[in-house]
Amino acid sequence: MDKFESKGQRLMALALLGWILFNYPILALFNRSGMLFGIPILYAYLFAVWGLLIALMAWVVEKR
Repeated sequence: MDKFESKGQRLMALALLGWILFNYPILALFNRSGMLFGIPILYAYLFAVWGLLIALMAWVVEKR
């Protein structure tokens, strides 16, 4: 399999993972009235997942 084709497939898998993690059923799990380090739980979840997806995409792109 070509190196670029493999990266493309991994990036598409990460995009699908992001779509799942930012979709209703998962977001509803974190839509609670509570705080995590002074931040609402939903906002903390969104920021953490967003950062994780960016880190995973950077890792896939930079991997040799």
